[in-house]
Amino acid sequence: MKQTHGLSDSQIAALRGCSSASVANAIETLNVRPRSEGYVGPEVRCLFPSLPPMVGYACTAVVSSRVPPPEQARVSVLDLWKHIESMPAPRVVVLHDMDEERVRGAFWGEVTGNIYTRLGCVGTVTDGAVRDLDEVRALGFHFFAAKVCVSHAYIHVVDVGVPVEVGGLLVRPGDLLHGDQHGVVQVPLGIAGEVAEAVRRVEERERTIIEYTRSKDFSAEGLAAMMGVKKG
Repeated sequence: MKQTHGLSDSQIAALRGCSSASVANAIETLNVRPRSEGYVGPEVRCLFPSLPPMVGYACTAVVSSRVPPPEQARVSVLDLWKHIESMPAPRVVVLHDMDEERVRGAFWGEVTGNIYTRLGCVGTVTDGAVRDLDEVRALGFHFFAAKVCVSHAYIHVVDVGVPVEVGGLLVRPGDLLHGDQHGVVQVPLGIAGEVAEAVRRVEERERTIIEYTRSKDFSAEGLAAMMGVKKG
């Protein structure tokens, strides 16, 4: 069976069958990190909630748009393309816009959506801006972004293949990301192969609780006992 950076195609497919909220719940049960860490904050929104979940390995870069790039720039977009090709597929491009609250241009649009789809990318996560929403949605390419902007201004690549912080999440090249209408969660590689089964266990327990809330025998005391809630 084909392997993808330690995960098989079937394991990747299984993760795509889970919601990001369920993935976050499942990771909590595996006790690998604090519950307040490992996901992008609500300032970075899913712009195409009707698309199926996005799963891919992070390719990282820093961009800026307020002023033109220097004539002797240290890196270019070609360096980003090479970085992407060096990473396992499927790929997610994670961009930190160094202009932050003063973002003036969108890196992402119809043309870039087509280019990066061809490079094996399935979406982007950025604290910067995007545009051409209808055209990119039609591609099936996910946009998780903090802003929408009409222009690309002087957008250019400043750095490539470095750790970046987006929406409060530190992302390193090769990190496994899962995103859908709820947001983006980083899936620790060491337990990634266990997450789909952990999701199944969590959802089974949740169904039991929901079924009890709908039963004629429901009571607060019974629910507390089922959920292991201790008396105050």
